Amino acid sequence: MELLDRMTRLDQPHSLSQVVALTGWPKPTVHRMLAQLENGGWLSREPDGRRYALAPRLLQLSEAALGNSAQQGVRHAVLRQLVSELGESCNLTALSGAEVVYLDRVEAAFPLRMELRPGTRVPVHCSASGKLFLAWMGARQRSRLLNSLALTRYTAATLTQRESLDAQLKAIRRDGHAVDAEEFVEGLICVAVPVLTADSRQVRCALALQAPAARMPLAQARLQLPRLQQAAQALARTLN
Repeated sequence: MELLDRMTRLDQPHSLSQVVALTGWPKPTVHRMLAQLENGGWLSREPDGRRYALAPRLLQLSEAALGNSAQQGVRHAVLRQLVSELGESCNLTALSGAEVVYLDRVEAAFPLRMELRPGTRVPVHCSASGKLFLAWMGARQRSRLLNSLALTRYTAATLTQRESLDAQLKAIRRDGHAVDAEEFVEGLICVAVPVLTADSRQVRCALALQAPAARMPLAQARLQLPRLQQAAQALARTLN
């Protein structure tokens, strides 16, 4: 478990020798542990056959754990309160590989809404939460992720050029929030803020307000940023 904990904190796959250097444990012990974790489906080998990366089984476990706890406790209550105050749907998301996964969501009472259940996955490059995660990544990790992705166009507003996306990510890091200006679904806008670690250096989750543009224009959604940031701070205290 300690080895898995350390592996989940790495921003890239590691080889046997690198894991030995990281842990300080005997090489035969680390080799045996890595083999057991690979056989159990918790780690997988990269195509080069030398480096170990997190496998889908481990990602699914973490998503399930976060999703279940989010629905049961104070985090779900924070979302309910936000929706009650703001009148539109709010969600809590995390980065999972190259996608954003919904951990929890509370829908608005209006009949006109887009239902996205916990476990739903959305693209990282054209969702407010996804761009938030990208903006807080280290430059090498972000470049490696984006180089592996096709910047698929979903609407006329989707950013499909790396230069434009990189410029927006720089602005997101500066401003402390991200928006989806009908970039994933036409007619749907979103504003997201980070739920940060205690040292404010990493984004644990993203908290977002989502609404039909016809009912809440993006400019109006931005006015809710102070309340979203307040809620994000409350959520951060439950995660740290």
